[in-house]
Amino acid sequence: MAFIDYYKVLEIDKKATETEIKKAYRKMARKYHPDLNPNDKQAELKFKELNEANEVLSNPENRKKYDQYGENWEHGAEYEKAKQQQTQNQGNRSQGGFQGFEGGDYSDFFESMFAGQGNRGRNSGYKGQDFNAELHLDLKDVYSTHKRTLTINGKNIRLTIEAGIENGQVIKIAGYGAEGANGGPKGDLYITFSISNNTNFKRDKNNLYTSAEIDLYTAVLGGDITVDTFDGKVKLKVAAGTQNGAQIKLKGKGFPIYKKEKEFGDLYITYQIQIPENISEKEKDLFKQLSNLRTS
Repeated sequence: MAFIDYYKVLEIDKKATETEIKKAYRKMARKYHPDLNPNDKQAELKFKELNEANEVLSNPENRKKYDQYGENWEHGAEYEKAKQQQTQNQGNRSQGGFQGFEGGDYSDFFESMFAGQGNRGRNSGYKGQDFNAELHLDLKDVYSTHKRTLTINGKNIRLTIEAGIENGQVIKIAGYGAEGANGGPKGDLYITFSISNNTNFKRDKNNLYTSAEIDLYTAVLGGDITVDTFDGKVKLKVAAGTQNGAQIKLKGKGFPIYKKEKEFGDLYITYQIQIPENISEKEKDLFKQLSNLRTS
């Protein structure tokens, strides 16, 4: 397989920072994602290359190996070990003896290790490269458990998305990475969830926060109001004398707790009292009378 320059794949400079790498990957992954380019083999191939490039360059240790060993970065440690062994063997030969790899010299070992040729029996297989993907969902999508079919590198994956999964959370799907070398196992697929929130609720882990407007008269005298929760409306009784900014808690009306069926966080509602505008002269007189009563 031809060598792929991961820096060119992400269209970044070799001196790019981690932030620049992440930004470039997200921008291009959105552009070439299979969901947005159905039946487009070129986009599918490009998306695969983007995931490979991000897997390597977003990890400082992997990036260092890649910069040093290129396409063979995954086996850098073995290369150094083999190189040291070769030096040792050369020293032993100069003394009339030989120790090290049985049968063949260093170049044979190097060829079998990196090219997958030569005597495979003496070398264990290497796990394939892991892939990374990003799945964009709305907050409403993760309020309930559901199934979704994803297309990753031409393969359809039936994925169960558990209710309550969080923004930035990563899950692993074993065996959906690159093919292994020398008969080694396939790599894994890591999916990062990017969850946008287009609701009137703020999410903090399992709890939700929102506000509800109440008129001045309800705040002073008390009364019943109807408010929105994430899964419907509920009636609340407002206590007389409720102050602006007062907060109440609705237990169990928050967000589902990840992998805990029928368990939810809480919903916190902050009251915002609306002061009436454009009041009539009669209303002003009544407020003045009320004010006089309160100060007398």
